[in-house]
Amino acid sequence: MEWIDRISLFSTFDYVAVSILFLGWLVMGWIVENPPKSRPSVSVLMVFYRQEWMRQFILRDPRIFDAQILNNLRQGTAFFASASMLAIGGGLALIGNAERLTGVASDLTLVSAPTIVWEIKLIVMLFFVVNAFLKFVWANRLFGYTAVVMSAVPVDPTDKHCEIRADKAAEINIAAARGFNRGLRSVYFGLAAAAWLAGAMGLLAATALTIFIVWRREFASLSREALLRTPH
Repeated sequence: MEWIDRISLFSTFDYVAVSILFLGWLVMGWIVENPPKSRPSVSVLMVFYRQEWMRQFILRDPRIFDAQILNNLRQGTAFFASASMLAIGGGLALIGNAERLTGVASDLTLVSAPTIVWEIKLIVMLFFVVNAFLKFVWANRLFGYTAVVMSAVPVDPTDKHCEIRADKAAEINIAAARGFNRGLRSVYFGLAAAAWLAGAMGLLAATALTIFIVWRREFASLSREALLRTPH
């Protein structure tokens, strides 16, 4: 059967490398969002500051500063969404003209393989890019919802709706940041998936490096130390 022939085009080492790539992506995402209480990640630590932001927002007058921060967050998500869309277009263009890619990849890896092999490797990379695009678009939308809810927070701090609506804005803000962080992780692992063009060993090395980078930025970075620092 045709699908069996296609499966046989990849070695066991290839399947192991791809499995580790997806497993690393899923496991790191879960660990970052659900870390041990004794060692919180940067993403979890930032949840407190987003909640505190909304508490301070109630008392701040005027609120132009908060609007500028939220606008910057939306611009960031819009930039990454646009970049992801361009990457998707480029990847689809390569799949449509895979013969040219086959020649370049064969020269780099010194391995001759059918065009379908390189197309499948591109599809794996595109999976992460598409996922990143969807996360960035949704995060941008959620930041927009946050702006609307923040605008509904009464100016009078004594109003009974103040804290309730501020808490709602904080929850939506946190959800938006979660989506943005998931998009970034998809970008990281999408770049790692591109190393599969150089072979299974290249994919394993890129996956290990990506996992280390994500772990370090979430659990061993200077920004985390700053967030954990307490006043003397």
